Amino acid sequence: MTGTPGNGSICCQMFLIVKHLPLRLFFLCCLTGFITAPAHGQLLSDSTYAQIRAAKDYPTKIKGYLTYGEKTGSRDFEDVIRVKLEGIQLAGKNGDALSAGLLKRQTGEAFYFKGNYDAAAAYLYESVALLEKVPDKTKLATSYNALAKLYRKTRDLKRSMENYDRAMAIFRSVNDSAGVAMIYNESGVVFEYSGEYDKAAARYTASLNIDKRLNDIGGICYALSNLAGLYTLQKKFPEAENYLLQALAFRKALKDSFALALNYSDLGNTYFSAGSHEKAKAYIDTSIRISSKMGYPELTGSNYDMLGKIAEQQGNYQTALAFYKKKSVIGDSIFSLEKAKQIEELNTRYETVKKERTIQDQENKITLQNIFIAAAIGLVLLGSLLAYTQYRKYQWRQEAKNRAEILKQQELAAVAVIEAEEAERHRIATDLHDGVGQIMSAAKMNLSAFEHRAEFKTADEKLSFEKIISLVDAGCKEVRTVSHNMMPNAMMKNNLAAAIREFLDKLDDRALKVHFYSEGFEEGSNSNAETILYRVIQECVNNVIKHSRADTVDISLIKDENEISATIEDNGIGFDVHDRRKQEGIGLKNIRTRVEFLKGTVEITASPGEGTLVALHIPL
Repeated sequence: MTGTPGNGSICCQMFLIVKHLPLRLFFLCCLTGFITAPAHGQLLSDSTYAQIRAAKDYPTKIKGYLTYGEKTGSRDFEDVIRVKLEGIQLAGKNGDALSAGLLKRQTGEAFYFKGNYDAAAAYLYESVALLEKVPDKTKLATSYNALAKLYRKTRDLKRSMENYDRAMAIFRSVNDSAGVAMIYNESGVVFEYSGEYDKAAARYTASLNIDKRLNDIGGICYALSNLAGLYTLQKKFPEAENYLLQALAFRKALKDSFALALNYSDLGNTYFSAGSHEKAKAYIDTSIRISSKMGYPELTGSNYDMLGKIAEQQGNYQTALAFYKKKSVIGDSIFSLEKAKQIEELNTRYETVKKERTIQDQENKITLQNIFIAAAIGLVLLGSLLAYTQYRKYQWRQEAKNRAEILKQQELAAVAVIEAEEAERHRIATDLHDGVGQIMSAAKMNLSAFEHRAEFKTADEKLSFEKIISLVDAGCKEVRTVSHNMMPNAMMKNNLAAAIREFLDKLDDRALKVHFYSEGFEEGSNSNAETILYRVIQECVNNVIKHSRADTVDISLIKDENEISATIEDNGIGFDVHDRRKQEGIGLKNIRTRVEFLKGTVEITASPGEGTLVALHIPL
């Protein structure tokens, strides 16, 4: 494991790229999306992408997305991400959870190498969620490994090891020796970070032995590099150099430019630690040329950091400062504060060595620093204000959501009550008509039959019997009237206008004259809205009869393609619409509740001695 203590091997971080070479090259890289091939310094050709877009059938197209980027030694991660996101969208449309899970892992790994760790975590967790449902658990194990590597990078070693253990358990359960070797090599880094070098060496060695047995050249190279890193940390530089040169020879034979960039960087680190600054610089320069082209900012930044240290030890503070600034521009999210401190220290040293700056220059510097501090404080305050604003917006959204949910529940409750009421009306009407009504009709029929057979001794007996028949007949009519009011026959057979006309025809026109006009109800309808509107108009008419003392009522009912409008106007005594007791009466409450259920509006215009006008508007 090469690199400075606590920084870990960049080489190991790229372990998934060419873990199984050459015998298992295409197998593992198809699995991870990080195959490398002979270094030609070019991204995957446009023709390959064109072949993916031109493919007609889904299997060919999704296979192209899964393997996109495998034939390149130095990849453009932005290009990889763009293409993988297209593949994710395609897999989602086709309900292909396996391909979507693999593509999300590949996208997360690409974000990881770009240094965008939050996006990497999001895609890797989505990959795990999808692959947990897939029978082939080796795919899930590789996603666990990628997550473990991410946590290792952020120094959450406990979570990193938990994910490595999950991946190891899966690979062992299916006897995947290559996978076991990969986890040994990757997880050794965790022990190296925690200073447990013996345990790290044991894991690297175990990985190396398995890779040798499998003739896995790529795995052998990574194990050698990791062991070399341990030797570097322990200042056993000849052994470290020997292992790294062996790995370099293999990688040159494989023409794997991606892994070569890592190997050159590790050699540079080893030579720097051994004090061979010129050798170190030569190898690091080579690594930078490759890492910059493939868009791997962490490796490039690490290389600039190493060149800065070399220049610093050689007393070239201005040069060191320039390299550290390049490192800072790349923006390593984990080490940015540490590097900023180092840059400030080198800047002070550079000022001391030059000694040519005047006191005025120093005062200007102090002024600039004060401005920087003030700006930083302002940014912190602004950030705090923005954070608070976002928090308040979140609270408001939650409150609005809660209010909407309460209104929804209230509306559902109202709907349930009204629907239950209509159902109960229908049931009672049916029972009256089919049950009590039929019994009363049968009783009348039997009494009529009995009348023809009976011999009445007196006229009073016959008169009493005829009264009984009259009472039964009146009962039949009453049952029929009640059942029809509760569920009007015209409503079930025809439409709203016919049902209301039937209801009005039963009123005594000597007590109340009714003028009824309807329009737009030529076609029959028995919608729930019209049934409820019938109840509303019925309630309005009953209110006129009970309370208004009116002798005339005008009813208008008009239906167009957008709404149903109804007006009920009487010439009665009216009432004070601002009287709260009147507004809270059961009749008006029923009317408002039913109209609100239909998403309509009700307007009541009235005043004492002036009659009452009720206007209803129900949207269709």
